[in-house]
Amino acid sequence: MIMQSKNTKYNLLFGMLSQAVSIILGVILPRLFLTNYGSEINGLLSSVTQIYAYIALVEAGIGTASLQALYRTVGKKDRDGTNSILAAINNYYKRTGVIYLLCIIAFAIVYPLLICSDIPRTTIVLVIVFNGLGNVVNFFFQGKYKLLLQAEGKNYIITNLNTVIHVATNVAKIFFVATGFDIVVVQMSAFVVNLLQMAYIDWYIKKQYAWINLAESPDYDSISQSKNVLIHQISGLVFNNTDTIILTFVCGLKTVSVYSMYTLLFGMVSTFLNTVTDSVSFVFGQTYHTNRKQYVHILEIYELYYMSLVAALYTVANFFILPFLSLYTKGITDIEYVNAYLPYLFVGTYLLSSGRKSSNLTINFAEHFKLTQNRSVLEAVINILVSLICVFKFGIYGVLLGTIAALLYRTNDMIIYANKKILHRSPWKTYRRWLVNLALFIAVTVLSKLVFSHIVLDTYPRIILWAAITCVIVIPLFFAVASLFDRETYRYAKELFAPYWKKVKMKLTGRADA
Repeated sequence: MIMQSKNTKYNLLFGMLSQAVSIILGVILPRLFLTNYGSEINGLLSSVTQIYAYIALVEAGIGTASLQALYRTVGKKDRDGTNSILAAINNYYKRTGVIYLLCIIAFAIVYPLLICSDIPRTTIVLVIVFNGLGNVVNFFFQGKYKLLLQAEGKNYIITNLNTVIHVATNVAKIFFVATGFDIVVVQMSAFVVNLLQMAYIDWYIKKQYAWINLAESPDYDSISQSKNVLIHQISGLVFNNTDTIILTFVCGLKTVSVYSMYTLLFGMVSTFLNTVTDSVSFVFGQTYHTNRKQYVHILEIYELYYMSLVAALYTVANFFILPFLSLYTKGITDIEYVNAYLPYLFVGTYLLSSGRKSSNLTINFAEHFKLTQNRSVLEAVINILVSLICVFKFGIYGVLLGTIAALLYRTNDMIIYANKKILHRSPWKTYRRWLVNLALFIAVTVLSKLVFSHIVLDTYPRIILWAAITCVIVIPLFFAVASLFDRETYRYAKELFAPYWKKVKMKLTGRADA
């Protein structure tokens, strides 16, 4: 538990640092693309990124299935078992790398023929190629080792590396954009910098994991559910990417650019929340296989306060996104970005998606991929059908309605399935937490509009200051209300964290005495 606490602390600390850096760079770069290349190039980059998410399906669920298997062997300190799984992953990923490379070539040939755009076809082809080559390198050299580090709770190693590479990549991009280089040079520079990851991970693994032996007999049975995981990945991709694909071919790249701006800003909140989950998921995964009773207790704590954090952050984001976007897109006249109704639809999708996280984790740890794959297929079908029906009449609103319709079904299904089929209890606790957070979300949103109606948010410093103040008030409020309505789980949390708070107090007291 000491090692887990240390890794959790490092994962969270460095994850937050990485997010801070990503947010700063993530805000600067799209603005530069918009002002230097226009909405069409920005839409192209977003569209290509989303299509690559679909091409990533050639991985066929190996990563997720392998991670669950590694949780089991790592938790039991079974190095032979870990080596066998890594050997199987290595073989699968080499084959996947070849298939992925062929998909890049096909994508680069077909995509320019299907879209209507003023961008030169050569530019589109080269943007596609340089966007995809990094993943080929990942499949051949890095993928298996990243999974091992995740299973051991050492996400912070990957996070720190990604932060350094992310900074270097974006600095290179900013330099080339600001100095007037073509978008192709910008994308190529990012690929070249990303090659440094391969060298570092290879060095780190050889130094810290000399016991790894990829010549071990591959344990394909441990990751045999990868094909079932693939169905779940398709469902996740439908949620994350179908909107962009449909908008690309129905409404055009400029509308995709508008959509991408909202997902960029709301996505920052989502990425922050994922960092929190990723920091502790290795503890959950290992505990599920070694101590089921303890797993249920920590899951209760996670669900209660994670759902409150989700609701609180999206409450704040919902209020400040339009003032921020108004400043961010000032001077961009080729399409209107500020829309009073879009934030509510985006918040709806992110709340439904993030609010089911605890149930999704439980299904993954239990490895019920095959048993729930038909449900994922139905989610994908609902999303595609409703989006296609609505997009022609409602445009960007239509695809968001399709996503919300699919999430309403699947989120409820996950909550009921995880509680009844795996944890063998009523789902009422989860629903009660949903209702409490939803009621508080509505109340705070209405109150915020009254409070901020007299405050002018016309500069970045003002928006950041008031957003920070609002977070300081709103997050503790959501936590306090959650604790009030769930005293039993609050007591669990208090008991669990009591030793850590005691250590903190002792350190502070020691420093004060000194």
